[in-house]
Amino acid sequence: EVQLVESGGGLVQPGGSLRLSCAASGFTFGDYAIGWFRQAPGKEREGVSAISPPDGSTYYAASVRGRFTISSDNAKNTVYLQMNSLKPEDTAVYYCAAGSFERITTAQIMRNLNGVDYWGQGTQVTVSS
Repeated sequence: EVQLVESGGGLVQPGGSLRLSCAASGFTFGDYAIGWFRQAPGKEREGVSAISPPDGSTYYAASVRGRFTISSDNAKNTVYLQMNSLKPEDTAVYYCAAGSFERITTAQIMRNLNGVDYWGQGTQVTVSS
């Protein structure tokens, strides 16, 4: 059974930090691009960051570049999203997703939700004073 399990969300003040984790199981981790997406109330789901576990290449949305860092621990089949200098506009449900390299590249997965094969259940991030 394929699973993507996110954790680490919560309530944080503006300027604070959180680290999200995405634990993957049930598929070959190195055969998939892994992305983080978010969806705020009333808005479309958008790509935030993505990583290629085999070579470590990373991609970021302009809105988070310089504040968020994506990384992977291939021995644990886990991807992390370190979020610093959080802003109220970062408030959203954050989802982890995986897309097979047979159908999509790491650069493409952030822009093409149709390329996602598996989704996690999401974790809420709220940035508020």
